[in-house]
Amino acid sequence: MVPAAAFYVAFVLRPLVLTVQYSFYDWNGVGAATWVGVGNYTRLVDKPELLGSIVNALELIIYFSFVPVILGLLTAATIRKFATSRLAMVSRTVLFLPQVIPLVAAGIMWTWMLATDGVVNELMRAVGLGSVTRAWLGDTSTALGAVGVIGAWVALGLCLLLLLSGMTKIDPALFEAARIDGAGAVREFFAITLPSVRQEIGVCVTVTVIAALAAFDIVYISTQGGPANSTLVPGLEIYYLGFFSREVGQASALAVVFMALVLAVVLPIQRLTKEED
Repeated sequence: MVPAAAFYVAFVLRPLVLTVQYSFYDWNGVGAATWVGVGNYTRLVDKPELLGSIVNALELIIYFSFVPVILGLLTAATIRKFATSRLAMVSRTVLFLPQVIPLVAAGIMWTWMLATDGVVNELMRAVGLGSVTRAWLGDTSTALGAVGVIGAWVALGLCLLLLLSGMTKIDPALFEAARIDGAGAVREFFAITLPSVRQEIGVCVTVTVIAALAAFDIVYISTQGGPANSTLVPGLEIYYLGFFSREVGQASALAVVFMALVLAVVLPIQRLTKEED
């Protein structure tokens, strides 16, 4: 365990401590650092764009977490009914494919598809919805939602496999007993399937919420935080502050606040899952 612990201390704990330390200084990363106390933290309140990036990350939770978990539950419950068929294997493979595609490649692909003359708009024109078409990633009213759709597409496959693996462990006798008692498919889902995959749902929600809050690759490739900061997220803002504006102290303060936010969101989810176990 010593080599693993050494790497963890060197590349996780030490940078974490240094980030907290830098957050109390005004430093450009090269010259002398100046102590400012909590000045970097108070500036977060004074700069709406910094807090706006956190709001965007919270909104992405809807797309990155809630949407794929709900769709994953419905899809897994459907596939479970013909789990041994070839169609089920093909469905699992196709839906899991986004997980093995690099996020950079996925971002580039979706950028092309959502462009003004992309596949999405061409299909909409073909069915008579030409008035609705737009540059989905270039419109402030739709850019964040478009990024969220990309994230939901990526996360769906993972949620599907986790939930499907949980459903396969359910005793078939429970479903048989429910059908004998006259329960329909909806009743079976809420009375048997949903409670039985509680732990898997907790894992899916935890992983996808962290992915939403820590989103960087997809946002950077597709929009770079634009237009007009409508898709700016904390990870991207920290990157810009630290490496472009050379405000290492301010970037560190935002990183500390962001870390606290992630813990504040994820720990209750873990606690609720544990209490229900």
